[in-house]
Amino acid sequence: MKAFLMYERQDFDLKKELPPNAAALIQDLELDTLLGAMASDDKFLFSVSKVALLSAISDPEAIRYRQDILKDCLRLPSVMREMYDIAVESVETEKKIWHGVFRTPGTILYRSIEVMHLYVALLKRLRKLADDHGGAFQSAGLARLCAMLKKELDDGYFSLVQAHLRDLAFRNGVLISAGLGIGNKGAGYTLRKPNPRKTGWVRRVFESRPPVYGFVIAERDESGARALSELRDQGINLVANALAQSADHIRDFFAMLRTELAFYVGCMNLHDRLGQLGEPVCFPDPAPSSERRHCFRGLYDACLSLRMERKVVGSDLDAEDHLFVVITGANQGGKSTFLRSVGLAQLMMQCGMFVPANSFSSNTFDQVFTHYKREEDESMKSGKLDEELKRMSDIADHITPNSLLLLNESFAATNEREGSEIARQIVRALLEQRIKIFFVTHLYEFARRFHEEQREQAVFLSAERQSNGHRTFRIIKGEPLQTSFGQDVYHQVFGIEN
Repeated sequence: MKAFLMYERQDFDLKKELPPNAAALIQDLELDTLLGAMASDDKFLFSVSKVALLSAISDPEAIRYRQDILKDCLRLPSVMREMYDIAVESVETEKKIWHGVFRTPGTILYRSIEVMHLYVALLKRLRKLADDHGGAFQSAGLARLCAMLKKELDDGYFSLVQAHLRDLAFRNGVLISAGLGIGNKGAGYTLRKPNPRKTGWVRRVFESRPPVYGFVIAERDESGARALSELRDQGINLVANALAQSADHIRDFFAMLRTELAFYVGCMNLHDRLGQLGEPVCFPDPAPSSERRHCFRGLYDACLSLRMERKVVGSDLDAEDHLFVVITGANQGGKSTFLRSVGLAQLMMQCGMFVPANSFSSNTFDQVFTHYKREEDESMKSGKLDEELKRMSDIADHITPNSLLLLNESFAATNEREGSEIARQIVRALLEQRIKIFFVTHLYEFARRFHEEQREQAVFLSAERQSNGHRTFRIIKGEPLQTSFGQDVYHQVFGIEN
């Protein structure tokens, strides 16, 4: 049995290696805030959500496969949470069943029977959910799961399993045949089906029987008891292993079901949190990676909203067939927040989630990279510019033509002229490889030259500032500005009227 809730034809690998830039993405996009909302203090939900978020899928159809399942989850949250609770119960309860100090066929068989009784009860609950709610699911993934549960877990299956478990308890003893091997040692131990008991005591008493030879072990004969136990283990060894493998198969199904449902439970948790804040979400429209598209309305930084516990300002963008987006404007005007919202929405879309916006459409990317400014190296082994260039070199070693790069005030650790020239050369080289770039910068000379030379190929945005210096925190279309209006911040800090 397979769940197939994350991929249409393969299991979700929780142990897969994360991309080499995972740590930078977590830091720059503040993913721990988002993951914390998804996990709701559950470490397992956190780990699953982290792997899913950082393991972006680039196939639009695979993204829509998950979106459809998530839509079902949001329509029937109580059903999905009950299904998840069943999977969690199977994993947690199985751990508590006695393992035994010594792993012998007898102890393996005993434990396997106990585990199977637990699993049968949980499988019945899972089957009932499929019976009661299977028709309400519209997604291909959940509809297929329910159909599989109905087919594989029919009444005949449960009757057969329970009959086998009763037989394997061996309440009337174990019937074993064996022969003599080399040195008159026992060989060919085979477990036999018990002879059917004939009804009627008169028939049992007076019926002639073949001669039977037996023996009785004394109460304190430990060696004899041990030898008899070893004979029994020889006979039940194969069935003990077979039942253990069957239990392991069901355990693996429940474990994978728990893992794959955990992602959707995390999404439901996040959806609830954002709903409580009154924030909108939408299911994005993923475009093929061959296109270059970024169109959205009301895109906001979900991490900022979660951290501040209130609604935040969103922004709009139409960037069809553009590779380069330059954002300039007032300090503390929302530029970095806007950049973070773009990266966050891209990761959320490419793992099959909703995104924090009224509407969102973007092409998919193989990878998302961030290059944000960092604090100066405390060990003083290198300056800020050295550190920036080293990180840029690491990105260049891993970036591919179908990637998205978010630059936040990069190459500003030197003077305006040198920083602009470094940025110009790096950006031009990346654009030639069709790498899409969003660049928040205060390097006016850099932005001005691109505006003059490639105005038709790039989109230029600016942090909106009103005439009185008030920041709206909206990012709007606008030509590069020569000033970042740092004087406004000075007046605000020192309480000086403009």
